[in-house]
Amino acid sequence: MTIFLSYMFLGLSLAAPLGPINAAQINQGIKNGFLHSWMVGLGSIIAELFFILAVYFGVVHFLETSFMKTFLWSFGAFVLLYTGIESMVSKQSVQLREERDSLRKTFTSGFLISISNPLSILFWLGIYGSVLANTIDKYDTLHLIWYSTAILFGVMIWDISMALVSSGSRHLLSDKTLKMISVITGLSLIGFAIYFGYRAITLIF
Repeated sequence: MTIFLSYMFLGLSLAAPLGPINAAQINQGIKNGFLHSWMVGLGSIIAELFFILAVYFGVVHFLETSFMKTFLWSFGAFVLLYTGIESMVSKQSVQLREERDSLRKTFTSGFLISISNPLSILFWLGIYGSVLANTIDKYDTLHLIWYSTAILFGVMIWDISMALVSSGSRHLLSDKTLKMISVITGLSLIGFAIYFGYRAITLIF
């Protein structure tokens, strides 16, 4: 259960840094309410599931070599470190849109934003690849599915939280609050980056 919670927290940390999806959720939540905001997040999760399946079927057979394990841990560390630092130093603004979208359109919007985002592709290639490299050494396929579900569950928790906060607590969405969230999640990502980097170094030496 501890390992499951750690992967769930990883998913939560990956979803929390402010980016296109979070901005779209905030916009929809403030303008149209919880359901529209959550549909953006749900569309993003479906796109991320495609990334996970693509990484699993395309990379898993090459993860037995030490070179690939070292590369994936290193790449995952780089992506996490870069995103963590960027989350802490960047400033995001929320812009409201006047048009009212349908639920289908907001779902499609979330899916397209996520699946066309190069950083999302780097995330799931580097980070989920690292998870695969670690998990297939110690556990069977059932555990791999279980821990992959934990990551997506963490992402879903954040998406629901974003929808709740943006639709019901507008006063919490000040620049100061968003900056504080960026710093906290950025530190979490940097912590994961240090761990990933440590695993890469141990494989090299």
